[in-house]
Amino acid sequence: MLFLEDFHEGQSFALGPHTVTAAAIVAFAREFDPQPFHLDEDAAEASLLGGLAASGWHSTAMLMRLMCDACLSRSAILGSSGMDEVKWLAPVLAGDVLAGTFTITGARASASRPGIGIVNFTSALADTAGTPKIEMTGIFFMRSRPS
Repeated sequence: MLFLEDFHEGQSFALGPHTVTAAAIVAFAREFDPQPFHLDEDAAEASLLGGLAASGWHSTAMLMRLMCDACLSRSAILGSSGMDEVKWLAPVLAGDVLAGTFTITGARASASRPGIGIVNFTSALADTAGTPKIEMTGIFFMRSRPS
């Protein structure tokens, strides 16, 4: 189990690889973002996205899953008050293979809540050609190691 004391500025965790499938794009879109360019190949080809593209929210969910796989699922995470910034830099298309990094930009004990700390991070995914697809910065609350 990873606790606040295990995270430090500059620490980086590898994310992915994760292959994005057309079926996953359509399934997510049907439930959460039913716009034509997320549901239909022809509509997607005719759009600015240039092909069947994952919703930005789907891209964000994939990034979160990869962060959980890399370390958060084995940490004493307590949640978050939100993300500072999410950037959808390029369409995530069916067939893309995504990989990237989850980097700690700061970690400190809470001044007001004993036993809890704040972990700042930035994370990013790109495709195999190196095209940046998504970036996210934010914080997590993390339990300190028990005494």
